[in-house]
Amino acid sequence: MTEILSDSEADERLGERWTRSGAVISREVELASFPQAIEVVNRVAELAEAADHHPDIDIRWRTLTFRLSTHSAGGLTVKDFSLAAQIDTVLSAV
Repeated sequence: MTEILSDSEADERLGERWTRSGAVISREVELASFPQAIEVVNRVAELAEAADHHPDIDIRWRTLTFRLSTHSAGGLTVKDFSLAAQIDTVLSAV
């Protein structure tokens, strides 16, 4: 089983782009266009499938909100922060 991070461990890993609410980290970003937002979602979907760890993604026109939590473990784990870093890389490339 994957180890749940303590609140302080999660906060240390959070960085500037992500926020934490309990056992969920999230990031909201606005893209230049709807097609660009969908392109980002498609790239993140490929990464999520490869990692077998899937974020909740909310699409509102050009605004994307990503939410991560390891539901099977009941909290935040290293998996969440690893995928968050990969999402950051995708977003920095657009």
